[in-house]
Amino acid sequence: MNEEMQRFNEVIAGLENGTIRVAEKIDGAWKVNKWVKEVILSGFKLGKIQDMSQGQFSFIDKDTYPVRKFTAEDGVRIVPGGSSIRRGAFVAPGAIVMPPSYINVGAYVDTGSMVDSHVTIGSCAQIGKGVHVSAAAQIGGVLEPAGAMPTIIEDGAFVGGNCGIYEGTIVSEGAVIASGVIITSSTAIFDATTGEFIRRNEDGRIVVPRNAVVVSGSKPVTKGVAAQAGVHLYCPVIVKYRDEKTASSVCLEDLLR
Repeated sequence: MNEEMQRFNEVIAGLENGTIRVAEKIDGAWKVNKWVKEVILSGFKLGKIQDMSQGQFSFIDKDTYPVRKFTAEDGVRIVPGGSSIRRGAFVAPGAIVMPPSYINVGAYVDTGSMVDSHVTIGSCAQIGKGVHVSAAAQIGGVLEPAGAMPTIIEDGAFVGGNCGIYEGTIVSEGAVIASGVIITSSTAIFDATTGEFIRRNEDGRIVVPRNAVVVSGSKPVTKGVAAQAGVHLYCPVIVKYRDEKTASSVCLEDLLR
């Protein structure tokens, strides 16, 4: 085994046991570990296409990235029905993965989190403790460029069904994203409690504030023919900040444990 492959296997093992992460929160700010992404990317160069099919499921991929295998000792509930967790992803004890779901390389899913049916957790996405990612939600992957921050869902957040959180968006601790909300780096969020828009920060990313409750909305076009026609554009709206009533409405997963 050459030195590069040995390094790759060591880093992948660290990702799977949670001792190495693509991104970490240090002194209140998220920092990306560029070198980890570079090692992940090297795996595609080092690997060879191989048939890794299992039973009725066909998998044709680089042999450096097979599907992860879990045992009862891992403490993760992976409910039967066709979920796949790729090598190099971490899923903590106490997490639940409902079928069918997909968790990609470099992703980190912390303890107590629920990955519901038809959810995709993209490459390098970071999911905190006690997060509920509801059915058919998509958490976008950010693998390239290596220095780009991944999509992050912080502790205690709730992502509703059919949501899409993409392009390095950070959903801060305790935030609630209602069903059907789409957030990207170019999505300005209107805060109805202040009357102001939340736009990209200096790093070019959207950060949903702590405990914000975000629903789908729209804003009118103010110039040109579209304005004359009364056209509105999609716009997520913060309608309030999380309180005890909101907290009780997003704790359904506790009943399933």
